[in-house]
Formats: sequence, structure tokens, C-alpha cells
Amino acid sequence: MLLPPQVAHGVADGSMSVAFRRWKKQAVKPGSEFKTIAGVIRVVSVRAVRPEKITKADAVRAGHVDPDSVRKRLAGDEDWTTYRIELEYAGADPRIALRESAELTDEDVAAIDAKLDRLDRASSHGAWTMRTLDLIRQHPQRRAPDLAEIEGRETAPFKIDVRKLKGMGLTISHPVGYELSPRGLAYLERTRR
Repeated sequence: MLLPPQVAHGVADGSMSVAFRRWKKQAVKPGSEFKTIAGVIRVVSVRAVRPEKITKADAVRAGHVDPDSVRKRLAGDEDWTTYRIELEYAGADPRIALRESAELTDEDVAAIDAKLDRLDRASSHGAWTMRTLDLIRQHPQRRAPDLAEIEGRETAPFKIDVRKLKGMGLTISHPVGYELSPRGLAYLERTRR
């Protein structure tokens, strides 16, 4: 479930705690957690609601002025079910602490090597991980479409690959572009790949 940045920040600061989505089939379950720009958000509950029964209180908890505003923003086919999702802040994004941990042991380097090897082997476009890390190191905060073009790749799949590196704590995303994290820089200094 994707949350716009203002909603994610609202859940994190406690000013919002509800989201409404229209789905063909329920897309999240209670207990699910996902990483957002504001940290980890947890799904507390999910229940089907009739759009005309959305209350003013829930609309405000979802960051809207009134129920009509919520209904206007619901995407998807009107025949699909509308869900009320209660959300809570579950803590800081663990990738932030990971990306700052630059004192790598031999075991850390071996574990990163193994993960990158798995990503390269699973790729339909060949080994890409070290090329991408090096590309980001050479072009910090460069637009993703520019980096993808340098690699001769489409932007969307390129961004998905960079998110995999971010999940390992090796890169940092900026409003425009990426850069290597302290962990990513330390890894490149230590690796023999």
C-alpha cells in the first residue's frame, strides 16, 4: 500500500490514522508493515465500508475536510469494495541505521557479496549491482532517468533495482537522484569484486 508523503508524515506525527482505498480485492492485512518516507507504518485494522457511511471524524483522521473529499479521491472501479484502513506509526525505518553503519566486518562484506551475487544471478538483464553502485558513486544525486539512460535501461526497472540496493542499506534516495550511503561507500572500499 502506497501512502503519499503527507499521509505518511501525518501517521508518524499522530495527526492521521486512517486511510480509505477502493480495491477489487483487499490488498493489505492487519499487522502488515511497510516502509515509507516517514518510517515504518503498521496496518491496525481493515474493514469494508460503504462510501456514503464515511464519517466526518474518519475523514479528518484521513487528512480530509469532509467525507465528500474522501469519496472524490477514491480511485478504482465504483463497483469495487471501499476499505477503511486504520494505521499506526511502528518506528523509524531500519534502513536508516543500516545505511549509516560503515564499520564493516569481513562477515558483513561476505553477506553483502552473497546478496549482490543473488541479485545478479536472478536478473534478466545480467549482472548489474556493482555497475549500478559505481554509477551512483560517480554521479551522486543525478536524476534516475539520466542514470538509466547511461546504462541503456528503462527508468522504472532501473529504479526498482536501486530500491533493492537501498533495502540493503547501500544507497540513499533524495528528492532527485541517489547517492551511496556510508555503508555503500565502505563496502566499495572493502570489496574485491
